[in-house]
Amino acid sequence: MIKIFKYIIIVTLNVLFVNTFSSNPDSLIVDANNAYNKGLYDSALSTYQQVIDQGLESGELYYNMGNTCYKNNDIASAILYFEKAKKLLPNDESIDYNLNIANSMIVDKIEEVPELFYNQWWNFFYNFLDADAWAIFTLISFALLVITIGIFILSRKRGNRKLSFYIGLLFLVITVVSSSLATQKYYFNIDHKEGIVFTSSITVKSSPTQNAVDLFVIHEGTKVIITDKIDNWVEIKIKNGSVGWLPEKSIKEI
Repeated sequence: MIKIFKYIIIVTLNVLFVNTFSSNPDSLIVDANNAYNKGLYDSALSTYQQVIDQGLESGELYYNMGNTCYKNNDIASAILYFEKAKKLLPNDESIDYNLNIANSMIVDKIEEVPELFYNQWWNFFYNFLDADAWAIFTLISFALLVITIGIFILSRKRGNRKLSFYIGLLFLVITVVSSSLATQKYYFNIDHKEGIVFTSSITVKSSPTQNAVDLFVIHEGTKVIITDKIDNWVEIKIKNGSVGWLPEKSIKEI
């Protein structure tokens, strides 16, 4: 009886030990990387997904998942995960490079509507940092603004007051701009939804019904902006400005 009891304890401890360490995110990522290096792409993707299922995410993790899907010839999923990675690491050149390669392999080659030069400048700074980084930058700029205001008030020398005034004016502009960028990026991430088409070929409709007028056809892997939703339909917009409706099930949200 004692031997049986000991056996039960040993088995229970082993099960707990295995479950604890096998579900460790770092351990799972190592296992997934090893599977990827061995060419076991389905196994690698499944293991990466276990990390995601634990509520964890990172640009590097999505980047690895994108590479795994690409190696597995699942281009639409590769684009989806590269886009997810790009949201978290907007300035990563490796993500941009691999995303461009994946996009070159899809059917649709949609020309983007040209941007005005000032929009290009704004978008350059907009994409330079994420919302949290812009918020931190705003706080630093505001702190420096307060310091220059203090110098302006306390200084008795005309030269120091003049210099602190212009420097303070510069920090004021930087604070306002960076605050606007942080706010815009924050609400963009909440309100702005994008998706990837996961149907080999599908017709975009003029309204959210199957009997509506056919507008144009898009293919698997195409990125769309989701602008509205009614029942099981979503209104989408593509890069050239064309708008229409698709069944929600045909798209996976980024």
